[in-house]
Amino acid sequence: MSTRAAIIEAAAELLAQSPSGDISTRAVCEAAGVQQPALYRLFGDKDGLLAATVDHVWDEYLGMKRAAEHSADPLDDLRSGWDSHTRFALAHPNAYRLLFGSGAVSQAESAAEAMRLLREVLDRLAAQGRLRLDPEVAARVVMAANTGVALALVLRPGLYPEETLSPMLRDIVHGALVSDAAPGQDEGASDRIAAITLRSALPETSGGLFTDREAGLLDEWLERIQSRPRPS
Repeated sequence: MSTRAAIIEAAAELLAQSPSGDISTRAVCEAAGVQQPALYRLFGDKDGLLAATVDHVWDEYLGMKRAAEHSADPLDDLRSGWDSHTRFALAHPNAYRLLFGSGAVSQAESAAEAMRLLREVLDRLAAQGRLRLDPEVAARVVMAANTGVALALVLRPGLYPEETLSPMLRDIVHGALVSDAAPGQDEGASDRIAAITLRSALPETSGGLFTDREAGLLDEWLERIQSRPRPS
């Protein structure tokens, strides 16, 4: 194993075990059996190390996405992609929070790769005439919604303990974007809860994912869902 790989492996293990979600370069060097100058020579600084570590952790998830065979219906792939994204976030909360919940790893390439893979699925839906928005805009909406609910589950599990929250929001978002992806019958309260959750998480997670106009459009949709009259 190369020195670079050994440092990344040590950092990934320490990151997974960290109660605070942070690691020190000294601890990483001790675990990898190297001196700190070697770390800085290979990664530049701590942010460079964290970016490489996050990409390493996320490569497992992205590798599964790259290798996955297309199903007959791209909507099934869109749903499966959302669910696997949320599962991976919950399995690797510290790496997820660094990638999507902070600006500490702006050098990481994982987020762009995840967006590219999502866009491929949406392009297939658009080619079938089933997508209500431009695929680029739709990709930003789906990614913002998926990362928003995943971060809510990772950062505030006490406030969002419901296992059904992520699939609930998934069906709402997909139902708004895909012409034949109508949500289930039990819409009322579930829709409003999911809309409120995403609207509260959106300001912290949407930076750089889409333009102000697109953010305003998504917020308008969510407000309509949130304000939907309750059945008498």
